[in-house]
Amino acid sequence: MPRIFCPSGYQPLLGFQQTEKAIKHIKDFFQSNLSSELRLQRVTAPLFVLKGTGINDDLNGTERKVTFSIPDMGNQQAEVVNSLAKWKRMMLADYHIELGYGIYTDMNAIRPDEELDNTHSLYVDQWDWELAIFPHQRNLDFLKNVVRRIYDILRRTEFVIFENYPNIKPILPEQITFIHAEDLLQMYPGLSSREREDRITQKHGAVFVIGIGARLSDGHPHDGRAPDYDDWITQTENGYRGLNGDILLWHPVVQSAFEISSMGIRVDEDSLALQLEERDCQHRRELLFHRRLINGEYPLSIGGGIGQSRLCMFFLRKAHIGEIQSSIWPEDIREICRQNNILLI
Repeated sequence: MPRIFCPSGYQPLLGFQQTEKAIKHIKDFFQSNLSSELRLQRVTAPLFVLKGTGINDDLNGTERKVTFSIPDMGNQQAEVVNSLAKWKRMMLADYHIELGYGIYTDMNAIRPDEELDNTHSLYVDQWDWELAIFPHQRNLDFLKNVVRRIYDILRRTEFVIFENYPNIKPILPEQITFIHAEDLLQMYPGLSSREREDRITQKHGAVFVIGIGARLSDGHPHDGRAPDYDDWITQTENGYRGLNGDILLWHPVVQSAFEISSMGIRVDEDSLALQLEERDCQHRRELLFHRRLINGEYPLSIGGGIGQSRLCMFFLRKAHIGEIQSSIWPEDIREICRQNNILLI
């Protein structure tokens, strides 16, 4: 049975109508601030791409993609996107975006293999963004700088919600804490990666875990990451690897670490080759996206995704993502939610 956490005595702070208004307020404010802070222009994004181009996000490499054939194109197969991690970088090149500027878009996806719980549904909505960067910015210090700027937007958004809904008190700490996944492993060697995230995020309130995807000293990555967008293999300081990570916030209602964003500096030709080899995916070099990257057609970049429903779920102190977005849930989950005053849309 899917895992559903039901907070004891849970009472939503906002009703349906207030929630709908607050969702729009959060989305409008956050994306406007994200655009101006990182100098991103909004672009229109695809819901699906052609299969076999290498453009779609493979996530951990095991998830099914929603596919369909196109009769007017000789029954070629199309796939609903999992994310736009690679498509955005293509657009930086094709739209001739100058260095220091970037793009963002609304990404909507269907992930049929998600394990349904408080924070995961079949439907995914996020802001996907990508910023063209200079060669000297391809380092850990620049990554941290961008993380701090995004975190500042999160704090501003939280305060705006408090101004409009005074019963929702700000809880984010003034600063976000940075920690490498290897240090996290050394701190809590007997715990799973998810349990380690819970411990460190509960302690600090807001954390950025660096180095998602590379093997740690125990032989396992902290979490899965595809080999062809984030750079998780480049050596940084103290022999550690990775120019990417996740923004985690402590959610006081669901009592767990809450991933808001996955982001990172993207692979260049060298790190792409190393990561494809490590994951035994060298065959991808022949795909459209990878050929163009290897040929030097893309600018260096940093980018990521920021969950829209998750952001609203956190700021409005909701217990379940189904209180923010309309999706499909098993009847047993709906019944459990009804019994615990969790009002699914």
